[in-house]
Amino acid sequence: MVPAAVGRGEGQLVHEGIRGDHILWLEPGQSAASDLYLQLMDCLRQQLNRELYLGLEEFECHFAVYPPGAFYKTHLDRFRDDDSRCVTAVFYLNPDWQPEHGGALRLYLGEAASQDVAPLAGTLAVFMSGDFPHEVLPTAVDRLSVTGWFRRRAALPLSA
Repeated sequence: MVPAAVGRGEGQLVHEGIRGDHILWLEPGQSAASDLYLQLMDCLRQQLNRELYLGLEEFECHFAVYPPGAFYKTHLDRFRDDDSRCVTAVFYLNPDWQPEHGGALRLYLGEAASQDVAPLAGTLAVFMSGDFPHEVLPTAVDRLSVTGWFRRRAALPLSA
């Protein structure tokens, strides 16, 4: 597990004032459990394509641990210059989660409306990556999840 960074490529920076989780990227072949999860997410990708015509081609994800006191400030899951991340999926792994544990995912729905999702084991939150600002509220106990993004092919830059 490594401290999570913000940004991408050479511009990545660990900034605990923005996010305090630790992550491990999941790859095929790491474990039977992760392979099963990746297989299920591929089935969801295919269903999203059939029903919503999104053109999703791949799924990337990481295991995340938020230790007590950790949070992730409000953000979008899409980079400003790359719209390939299309759909976010967060699967929670926390049995017996209680409201006093904190750590909810807060989705901002517009016009000052928001929806909190408790990180209770078995809950899967799925939303459009570029449309819903969201944050992880501070947690009082270890908070575990698998967070991923269904990606489509990035648009090619327009040539001059």
